[in-house]
Amino acid sequence: MPSPRAAPRAPATAKVDVRDSEVALALGGHQAENLRLLERRLGVRLGQRGTELHLSGPPEAVAFAARLLEQLERAVRAGRPLYREDVEQAIKVLGRGGDVEDLADLYAEPVLSRGGRRVVPKSLTQKRYVEAIRDHDIVFGIGPAGTGKTYLAMAMAVAALQERKVQRIILARPAVEAGEKLGFLPGDLAEKVNPYLRPLYDALHDMMDAARALQLVEQGTVEVAPLAFMRGRTLNDAFVILDEAQNTTIEQMKMFLTRLGFHSKAVITGDVTQVDLPAGRPSGLSHARELLAEVPGIAFVTFSEVDVVRHPLVQEVIRAYARDEAEAQARRAAEGTLDAPRPVEEAPGPTAGESKGPPGTA
Repeated sequence: MPSPRAAPRAPATAKVDVRDSEVALALGGHQAENLRLLERRLGVRLGQRGTELHLSGPPEAVAFAARLLEQLERAVRAGRPLYREDVEQAIKVLGRGGDVEDLADLYAEPVLSRGGRRVVPKSLTQKRYVEAIRDHDIVFGIGPAGTGKTYLAMAMAVAALQERKVQRIILARPAVEAGEKLGFLPGDLAEKVNPYLRPLYDALHDMMDAARALQLVEQGTVEVAPLAFMRGRTLNDAFVILDEAQNTTIEQMKMFLTRLGFHSKAVITGDVTQVDLPAGRPSGLSHARELLAEVPGIAFVTFSEVDVVRHPLVQEVIRAYARDEAEAQARRAAEGTLDAPRPVEEAPGPTAGESKGPPGTA
């Protein structure tokens, strides 16, 4: 006799009344785009009648959606503008079952304000990262692209400059090519490395007026340069950011960390899964994480795909590549080739990131 099948669970309903038409409008977003996003992501139906939001669907989804709407309402009442990307991030923050019961608390203290725009953490890890930068003089932010590592570090640096906690900002990158060869590009050293520094300029221009940013660069208050130009310097009263640090060698990482002078902070960011160094050369970032993890005064903050604040598909792309890499490692382990070294490529000529010549103009 066939076993009886469990009866499908009846859909649940819930109501959230924000009791304020302006809050309801902000919560729904432009043409109710936030509500439509919640419907797609959570598998519920959402209707709005005045200040009331009516939900229906699977019980667990309805309960989560009601809790999320209440948290978003608190964020709106705290003066936080609500955009689609904020709703996406809030779903991830609360969906992880983290210890943040109030999204308004997560968004409460902006890192930087420019006009009506506020730079705030958008995930638990981002909040821990900002707190680590405030409390430590050397901080490593490690994780995939799009998690806000460099952007938040830049915002903290600009805020520190505005508050006169530091006298200058120094932004550096190792000039290691992502699968390309600088030696084959036309132009002198400055022309070759500038494209690799462009993302740092872009982030800077996002934090302040373009004319003001240019003025600070011309005055030397803000310096954007290849990592090689840090050699032999002592950086006092500075906020120093090293981006793409996975492409430093062990020697370069040691050189950078020992540049730090008095009243300075250093933030080192990178993704250890995206190393562009020649085969056989270990990453200075990976080495530093193992070597310095227990050193007091140095903080390490690790991001994951959950912290990605770019297009929602970026998170799925990162997950797909992570699965593929895990499967490849399992196959190599089964074949007994997991620890086999990669073939060593013919040593290329020195790149701009390895140059020991006199500094030029970036």
